Amino acid sequence: MSAFDALDDALTAGRYGDITSVVVGRPGGVIYERYLDDEPDSPRNTRSATKTVTSMLAGLALEQGHLESLDQRVVTFFPEVDVEPHPAKQSMTVLDLLTMSSCLECDDSNQFSAGNEERMYLREDWVRFALDLPVRGFPSWAERPEDSPYGRAFSYCTAGVVLLGVLLERAVGEPLPGFAQRELFDPLGVGSAEWPLAPRGHVSTAGGLLLTSRDLLTLGALYLDGGSARAEQVVPRSWVHDSMRAHVRIDETTTYGYLWWRREYAGVASVYMTGAGGNRVHLLPELDAVAVITSENFRRPDAHQLSDALLAEHVIPAVSSATRAE
Repeated sequence: MSAFDALDDALTAGRYGDITSVVVGRPGGVIYERYLDDEPDSPRNTRSATKTVTSMLAGLALEQGHLESLDQRVVTFFPEVDVEPHPAKQSMTVLDLLTMSSCLECDDSNQFSAGNEERMYLREDWVRFALDLPVRGFPSWAERPEDSPYGRAFSYCTAGVVLLGVLLERAVGEPLPGFAQRELFDPLGVGSAEWPLAPRGHVSTAGGLLLTSRDLLTLGALYLDGGSARAEQVVPRSWVHDSMRAHVRIDETTTYGYLWWRREYAGVASVYMTGAGGNRVHLLPELDAVAVITSENFRRPDAHQLSDALLAEHVIPAVSSATRAE
């Protein structure tokens, strides 16, 4: 009996909603693959998992000297925008955007936030929207950055990653899709990746990148193997390490790296990419495995909980069982 039989049964029964694929890989290759829509070559809308791909491109831009450092000030990349002369706005860095800990009053989980992504989508100029946001404050009941474990305060901000993407495009001096294809996707054998565009025509790096489930597995495996693939160091090992370690605390169970999430599932540590609807790419270093979950649970308020449960109740136990049997 396969260690993955229970997972197969759960997926067939539809216990986790509209899951479209589950693919699990180890260094030796794919060990489990199931497509509920019978479309293995179909591109998946990664939603905000796209943000983590943006982190990969930032690492490449830094390695190649297009970025001087992560401490570069964001405003220097946008001289045409008259940014408020507030010290926090003027000193905001690339690192602040990478860790979702900038000074911008921007919180997608708060419908009243000035920077909520739904407000951005109503505007033509997303860059100016982000740079015009007010500086966030910290009332007495909120934890200030200097009192936080990593000296930063997390606030999930899609507009900040849009800003980061345009910044990277200006830094590398070419449209980001071309840079991504040549420097990241081609070395991995990822043949096609379709990026969404903002109203003004620049790439949107905050969500909506189309990749197949196998492509997502390849990206996860790249980081599981320290940035190496096909005997080539595609992304610097030091960047992979820095990206996946904790830089800011989200809550008691979750921390955040350079646009990577970190928490435990069923007692197993995971570093992962995540997007709306419960789309996931989970790196499970203790099990030497990567698990991809794609989903169309977009209209379900429990979409992320469903993917969490699928991972904890079936994927991790199956991989653990398969590991013990080897």
